[in-house]
Amino acid sequence: MKPEDYDLEADVAWCPGCGNFLILRALKMALAELDIPPERLVLVSGIGQAGKLPQYLKCNYFNGLHGRSLPAAVAVKAVNPELTVIDVSGDGCMYGEGGNHFIHNIRRNPDITNIVHNNMVYGLTKGQASPTSQPGFRTPVQVHGVFEEPFNPLAVAIALGATFVARAFAGDIERTRDILVEAIRHHGYALVDIFQPCVTFNRVNTFQWFRENTYYTNHDTSDRTLAFEKSLEGYGSGKFPLGIIYRADGGATFEENLSIYHRDATPLWRRRHDPGKLKALLESKRML
Repeated sequence: MKPEDYDLEADVAWCPGCGNFLILRALKMALAELDIPPERLVLVSGIGQAGKLPQYLKCNYFNGLHGRSLPAAVAVKAVNPELTVIDVSGDGCMYGEGGNHFIHNIRRNPDITNIVHNNMVYGLTKGQASPTSQPGFRTPVQVHGVFEEPFNPLAVAIALGATFVARAFAGDIERTRDILVEAIRHHGYALVDIFQPCVTFNRVNTFQWFRENTYYTNHDTSDRTLAFEKSLEGYGSGKFPLGIIYRADGGATFEENLSIYHRDATPLWRRRHDPGKLKALLESKRML
């Protein structure tokens, strides 16, 4: 397939120059390289500028509530493991409102790819600080500057046992595509945190800033301790590492651990529905 096969005629609501355009392009390139047909692809998102991405891509998609995209993505994969499921969200939606789902779905290890557009600001609601905003960052709400420690998604994911953790930069489409290809191929939960400049509400963390404050790492990605050390870089001093930070055998996924698939691998949506069994179950509960 070609990236153009995923094109969709739609009015794009992103600001001119937004890093989201580049992520959309990189994702189309990755999907084309993997030869994933649109009808076998499901994108799930929450609220925010990143959450609009599935609406600009030829695929099946579900827009959930703010911070609540992961439960829907996991459910889609559980009902039909044959689908390629990708969760697309922003740093506020995923790490803020959705922080609890982020933590516990890493533990569950669903076979999904979790792409997070990280622009270090709330771009949809006019520029408030997000969980990943850097100390000192001033906004109309944080008028004296952010003083909280930024949320470190890579360190959290590695600590919780995620087996594919990566960081990309939207300004480098080719390398972002390569990382997305590896993430989607991974068996198990895969996190790709993508630095994505917001050209309207974040005039600090610009394209130039990210280029000057990141580097591509070249370490043993199977070494979890080293990967965790890499995930701490950039917080306080030094540059943020880009690339695959940690990768290991994904092990059994959430879907594979479900008892409904232990004896029968047929996806739930393909199985015959027997209303009589449900009625009998409900009747038995009434008798208790």
